[in-house]
Amino acid sequence: MPTPNLCEKPMAEAPSALPEDNRMSRYSGVAMALHWLVALLILGNLVMIWFIDHYPDAWVRPVIDLHKSIGITVLGLVLLRILWRIGHRPPALPASYPRAEKLAAHAAHALLYAVILLLPLTGWIHDSAWKDAPTHPMSLYGLVPWPRIALIMHQPAAAKEALHSLFFAFHKYLAYLLYALFVLHVGAALKHQFLDKEPELQRMLPG
Repeated sequence: MPTPNLCEKPMAEAPSALPEDNRMSRYSGVAMALHWLVALLILGNLVMIWFIDHYPDAWVRPVIDLHKSIGITVLGLVLLRILWRIGHRPPALPASYPRAEKLAAHAAHALLYAVILLLPLTGWIHDSAWKDAPTHPMSLYGLVPWPRIALIMHQPAAAKEALHSLFFAFHKYLAYLLYALFVLHVGAALKHQFLDKEPELQRMLPG
């Protein structure tokens, strides 16, 4: 009977198993890129408009036009992110999370998507009802003409004024709701990362 070689190592597992498991526990590269690009654009747009009262008069109209352009860009990117998510299932939440936290996370994500979609839409409607819209064409970054909503623009003057005020209010309060959701989103991620010791941030970070 042959003597077993005690120095012989057991056969290693297929090298693709671990990378596949790691890959499946994280978002895809496209999802990460869209997530961080949208987050940075929204943050920049909010900060830019916070200081609108402190800009020189000559800057105000270009800043507002840039704010609109970024808003439309965010709208397009979020729609792209939703389409990508439909076709690419996101990684499941860790099994250690309580069921209530999982439900809250899904609800918060759905509400966040809704708010990010509604913010540029309400801004677009608000701008389309602007009384000076016919004399100040809208364009993306001063390069690409962008249409306003014809149904809004063709309303009587009084109706347009009412819509202009109403959708400005919607736009403003949606921004306040976005602040609250942002704090909740970041707070939950940090809680899972540092208190629950789960690799939460790594799910959405490259590298």
